[in-house]
Amino acid sequence: VAGLDIGSAKTTAIIAEVEGDLPKHPTVKVLGVGQARTTGMRRGVVSDIEETTRSITKAMKDAERMAGVEVEEVYGGIAGEHVRAMTSKGIVAVSSDEIQKSDVDRANEVARAQAIPPDRELLHAIPQEYTVDRDHGIRDPIGMSGTRLETEMYLVTIGSSPALNLRRSVERAGYRVRELVLEPLASARAVLTEDERELGVALVEMGAATTDLVVFHERRIRHLATIAFGGNNVTSDIVHGLGVTQADAERLKERYGCAFEPLVDPSDVIQLPSTVAQGDRHIPRELLAHIIHQRMDEIFDLVLRDIQSSGYLGKTAAGIVLTGGAAALPGMGELAADLFGSAVRVAVPRE
Repeated sequence: VAGLDIGSAKTTAIIAEVEGDLPKHPTVKVLGVGQARTTGMRRGVVSDIEETTRSITKAMKDAERMAGVEVEEVYGGIAGEHVRAMTSKGIVAVSSDEIQKSDVDRANEVARAQAIPPDRELLHAIPQEYTVDRDHGIRDPIGMSGTRLETEMYLVTIGSSPALNLRRSVERAGYRVRELVLEPLASARAVLTEDERELGVALVEMGAATTDLVVFHERRIRHLATIAFGGNNVTSDIVHGLGVTQADAERLKERYGCAFEPLVDPSDVIQLPSTVAQGDRHIPRELLAHIIHQRMDEIFDLVLRDIQSSGYLGKTAAGIVLTGGAAALPGMGELAADLFGSAVRVAVPRE
């Protein structure tokens, strides 16, 4: 299997072999990984097909070389502000004494058959829970007795043109898109535990151009959102605040950056890259941390407001889980814990 994550900053390709106890407990053995800088994406959407194709080609070729195999089709990640979600219900009469798989399939089909605008396409239809007669909150109704089966389905739709441009970019690079997957859901599969989903958790995926949010409660997905700010906004603030180039700002952020100001030693001093006219320049590391802290505080505040408006703020007992490239910055967990007032962990994919 091959996966492709086309982000606003970098494109990552991964090739793996599925092994283990199939189909119940599959494991993956990673064979190859490739990365390339992305220049044709803007806020999670393709803005230049040629440039995006170039990034995909480089990342995939590097992964293929490392793995020693050639792939024909890929699973592609998609995200962005064009993603929408809604809940839909499907009700059917049970055809025999006990509920069979065909009844569940029919109920799911009714729930899935929502009128979707022509400029959008259905990406995921996720069954949330079932109701048999008046018994709510059933996870698997097969084998139960009842006359009326109701399903609650979480429908995720995406913009048709962002999806089309993404597929076109992958096809121009010489690959077929097997399936598009919503990136925050893929991240949730990779980093969240069953206990966290059960207790209630907010996963905050921090990318370069956007920050994606997904809330789970009682093992079910409850809320999806995209905040139109990310790591690039922090870099831009450093550019303006310190008078350095974009590339130098990125390097300073990665080498000396800290998202939580109190963690920085006040005596630490860093040298800034300078032009001849600017001369030799030194600043307290605290100043760099202050710039990052302010912007990240603003982004987390927007996330907090979004969780609040969704009605799930008091239902995330497992706290906040941070993931994504921008989450790797030191102090990110401490800043989030300070603002959200709950348990926070910075997560990496589990084996």
